[in-house]
Amino acid sequence: MIPLPLARIAEITSGALAGGADPRAVVRGPVVIDSRAVEPGSLFVAIRGARVDGHDFAGRASGDGAVAVLASRPVDVPCVVVADVVTALADLAAASVAMLPGTTVIGVTGSAGKTTTKDLLAGLTSRAGATVAPAGNFNNEIGHPLTVLRADSGTRFLVLELSAREEGHIAHLARIAPPRVGVVLNVGTAHLGVFGGREQIAKAKGELVEALPADGAAVLNADDPLVAAMAGRTAARVCWFGRSERARVRAVDERLDERGRPVFTLVTPSGRAGVRLRLHGAHLVPNALAAAAAAYELGIPVATIAEELSAAEPRSRWRMEVTDRADGVTVINDAYNASPDSMWAAFDALGAIGRDRRRFAVIAPMLELGEEADTLNEEAGRAAARAGLTGLWVVGGEDAVPMARGGKDAPLTHVPDPAGAAAGLAAVLRPGDVVLVKGPRAAGLERVAEALLGGDAR
Repeated sequence: MIPLPLARIAEITSGALAGGADPRAVVRGPVVIDSRAVEPGSLFVAIRGARVDGHDFAGRASGDGAVAVLASRPVDVPCVVVADVVTALADLAAASVAMLPGTTVIGVTGSAGKTTTKDLLAGLTSRAGATVAPAGNFNNEIGHPLTVLRADSGTRFLVLELSAREEGHIAHLARIAPPRVGVVLNVGTAHLGVFGGREQIAKAKGELVEALPADGAAVLNADDPLVAAMAGRTAARVCWFGRSERARVRAVDERLDERGRPVFTLVTPSGRAGVRLRLHGAHLVPNALAAAAAAYELGIPVATIAEELSAAEPRSRWRMEVTDRADGVTVINDAYNASPDSMWAAFDALGAIGRDRRRFAVIAPMLELGEEADTLNEEAGRAAARAGLTGLWVVGGEDAVPMARGGKDAPLTHVPDPAGAAAGLAAVLRPGDVVLVKGPRAAGLERVAEALLGGDAR
């Protein structure tokens, strides 16, 4: 964070100093919402949640070295009292990034693959200069400004992931940290129930390219018609990525190795280079191309792009984590999130990794699909049944019935919770088997993978 005195923070946030706060005291960061993460020089942001009120931890934060607390009511330690803490946090982040003219802000959005693309792109920009990017998917109205506030005068690139829960959300996040490069991956069916249709999702995702300046760059998927149409919504130059000839940055000679990892030739206007991803699944190729296209627009050499993509390891948990047990059982943990698009991709990856091996899957119903939820979950069950599985576990209660109905032609077990699936699998797995664990974060299926690995991973 840029060091700021409390008087300036109060000015930016339209707040009032209280609790004996010294207006000359300087916050040097980090800005945190978890009192356990406080360090000397921190600003602790007291968020009132459904279960926990950050104001109750103000004393602990101050005792651990926080210079002050950003709060919505006075507390008994130095604080800046504001009308709305989340709004104040956004205002502070916006003011901070405005003081960093040497920092290039890059935004990434899409229905699927945002976090993987953000991680790949952050690795690429790190080759060219100091980079700040969120851990995991800190991509909402709280995580986004917290990430922005990690940048300082030495930051050359700020790589941000932007999610949309409703129309106008991405536009709001883009106002906090105006992007110069915007990457749109795809328009899928994730959050279909929230938006009502793919056209509405496209409208929301396109807010990112609308926020770009005329001398910026919109990095767009040439293979997705709804993304391609966004070229008409921006004054920035457009760089196409994808598998088609239209794409300026594309993949040719694509194949999967014996572990389901993509191998391809990266083609750009400046030349070609071979890429061997360490990530699993053909569905990750567009993510790698998007990151490559953004890096190309930033002037990073093609050879460097290919080298970094080939060296990149997963940075965020529970996204196609492939782990081998000592007995040769392979566990594919893709339990962080689930949409129809990512569900089909996960089964494709299972087929590649599990070729000539016994294959099992544990899945749970996808969420936020609106009126199409039953239909899409039943289709996911049918996709599982077509995947040549030795065993399928569907986890959940009544909400899982459509998925179980779709999977009826597989050797199917419907269980109420992850523990039941873990126990069932443990009883039948043999050395050399492959297990896919795939579902929304709310289902807690990562516990299945953790139980199967049980410290016996390598």
